[in-house]
Amino acid sequence: MNKASFIYKGIFIFLLTIFVNCKKEKESNQEKVSVPVLSTQPISKISLSSAISGGFINKDGGAEVTQRGIVWSTIPNPTIASNYTSDGKGIGNYTSNLTGLLANTTYFVRAYATNSKGTAYGEEISFKTFFYLNPSLNYGSMIDQDGNTYATIQIGTQEWMAENLRTSTYRNGDPIANVTDYTSYWNLTSGAWSHINNDSQYETPYGKLYNWYAVADTRNICPFGWHVPTDAEWNVLKIYLGGGTAGREMRSIGTDYWKHPNYDATNESGFSGLPGGNRYFSGTFDFDGTFGGWWSTTTDGLDYARVRLLHFVDNDLMRNDVKKNHGYSVRCIKD
Repeated sequence: MNKASFIYKGIFIFLLTIFVNCKKEKESNQEKVSVPVLSTQPISKISLSSAISGGFINKDGGAEVTQRGIVWSTIPNPTIASNYTSDGKGIGNYTSNLTGLLANTTYFVRAYATNSKGTAYGEEISFKTFFYLNPSLNYGSMIDQDGNTYATIQIGTQEWMAENLRTSTYRNGDPIANVTDYTSYWNLTSGAWSHINNDSQYETPYGKLYNWYAVADTRNICPFGWHVPTDAEWNVLKIYLGGGTAGREMRSIGTDYWKHPNYDATNESGFSGLPGGNRYFSGTFDFDGTFGGWWSTTTDGLDYARVRLLHFVDNDLMRNDVKKNHGYSVRCIKD
C-alpha cells in the first residue's frame, strides 16, 4: 500500500467514526426526549353552547411543543381524534374556547400538548352545559355592546330577551361601575353592577345585578333597538300569559336552578326566568334559588322604583317597589 492510499484510508476511517458517533449521539438524545407534562385548567364561563378551559404545560419533555389545546367529547378520555382546539406552541398557560356544544349535555375535557415524541394529556374534567330555555320553541338572538349574545323570544306582540343582561358598558361604550364594597354600594346614586355574591362564576347563567341608576341612565344599558321595559310593558306580558298565573309560564323548569319544588313551572312562554336573587341597598346579597327579580324604568316617588318578581312557590308575576340602589337583573325588550 503506497503512502497516498494509506492516508486516504485513514481519512475514510476517521470520517466513518465521526458519522457513527454522531448517529449514536443523535439516537441517544432522541431517547432522552419525553412527552410534555401538563395539567388541565378548570372549566369556566359555561353557557348553553360554550365554555372556557385551557392548560398549563410545566415541562416540554426536552423538545419543542408544536401544538397545544383542549380535547373534548361526550364520552370519557377524549383524544385529538375527538373535538379539539389549537392554541399555539410552547410551555406555560393557555386558554381554550369550546364552542358548538349541545345544551344540557355532559362533556369530558382534557388539555393536550404535542412534541416530537408524541401527545400527552392533562387530567380529565367533566362539566354540564346549561339548559334553561324551552327546547320546543324557536328563539331569536341579539348582541349587546360588549359582544355578548343572547337568546330572544317573541311573546304575543313583544320580543323579550330570554336571558339576563351581562353587559359592563352603556350603549355608547362608557363603563358601568363594578362596585363590590358594601359601604360604597350603600351610598350610590349612580349606575353600578355586581356579580351575585361578588363572584364572577354566577354571571352565566344569572347575568349581572344592576342598580336602578344604571337602568335609567340616558346612555342606555340595553343595545341599540332595545330598552328596559316600563311597568306597563311588564303588565302587557302578564296579561298575555294569563294574569295571575303568568309566572308559571315564565320560570325555567326543574330544580337545577330553582329551589324545590319550583311549583307548576312550565316555561311555555320561553321567557326562561332564573332565580338570580338581588342585592340589597346595604350591599348584601340574597341568593338562595327562591326568587328572581327584574327592573322596570317606572319609579314610585323619589327613592323607589318598580321591579317584577318570580317565586319558586308562587305562579304570579309579582310587583314590588324597592329602593333604587338595590341590585336586580335586567331583561331588555325590543323597541
